[in-house]
Amino acid sequence: MQSSKEIPKNILIIMTGGTIAMKDSPTQGVVPTSEFAGFLRSFPQLNSVASVDIFEFSNIPSPYMTPEKIFELAKLIDIKIIDYDGVVITHGTDTLEETAFLCDLLLTTRKPVVFTAAMRSGSDLGLDGPRNIIGAVRVASHVDSLDKSVLVVMNDEIHTARDVVKSDTGKVDAFTSPGYGPIGSVDPDRVVYHHNSLHRESVWTEHLDYSVDLIKAYTGQDGKYIDCSVANGAKAIVIEAFGRGNLPLEMLPAIKTAIARGILIVITSRAQTGRVLPEYGYDGGGKFLKDLGCLLAGDMKGIKVRLKLMALFGKYNDPETVRRFFLQSMG
Repeated sequence: MQSSKEIPKNILIIMTGGTIAMKDSPTQGVVPTSEFAGFLRSFPQLNSVASVDIFEFSNIPSPYMTPEKIFELAKLIDIKIIDYDGVVITHGTDTLEETAFLCDLLLTTRKPVVFTAAMRSGSDLGLDGPRNIIGAVRVASHVDSLDKSVLVVMNDEIHTARDVVKSDTGKVDAFTSPGYGPIGSVDPDRVVYHHNSLHRESVWTEHLDYSVDLIKAYTGQDGKYIDCSVANGAKAIVIEAFGRGNLPLEMLPAIKTAIARGILIVITSRAQTGRVLPEYGYDGGGKFLKDLGCLLAGDMKGIKVRLKLMALFGKYNDPETVRRFFLQSMG
């Protein structure tokens, strides 16, 4: 909490919707309401943490969030944050990790930008939204949150947008960073950072290119989805492969056709943790795919690789340039 000698930070809360702004309707189930902004403006605990303003960007379920809307949100944050010490964004949990990561790529500010959400609606017992909001505002107000990339605060934990995932459909501790863990905690008496993320990158672009598809591999899969992407003008295809980056033999003809047409094929893993590596040399193995011309995406998740490629193609609009920048960022 703020001490009596500290000047309260000015924090802007940008609302986008999601479960945190919903209540249960007897006839419809859990749906958006118009009450959330009023709740935040009358939330007394916020006054002891920071001087807070409220801005409603949208009030939609997060499955309705699109790259276009995320791009618009990122531009808004960059402008609004000029007049504030930090920004907190309330968001739905289903696509929070995508919105936070794309904003992380696009934003130019070094000030704290913190996403938060709720796994329980405003009608549920033990609702988690108010606590998460307080935690997010505390993190956005903290001096050590400067220049740490976009953060996600849920369940008293601080995660980076790059590594965080929604790993459970309904529990309040649904947000985790598999293989890495949170970088900090929101304790009752202070915000504590345990370590910094070694990964930070930006793609400052005025456009996104939506010609990037994402395909998940499964046993016995053939190349029909790759063929469909090629036929519909994809510039890049991200494939969530098995294990270290291995694919069924039946997918190879379509991959070869796509590469021959200048389409980038990027391999990630459908496993929860670990990196894809050029380890297996059999036809369809990770080394074989790399030698074929596929790019390996390290430990990045497929949904985030897709967004990164959308930003890179939006900035450079040239497959070879995108390839070079992508490989450079993989280290």
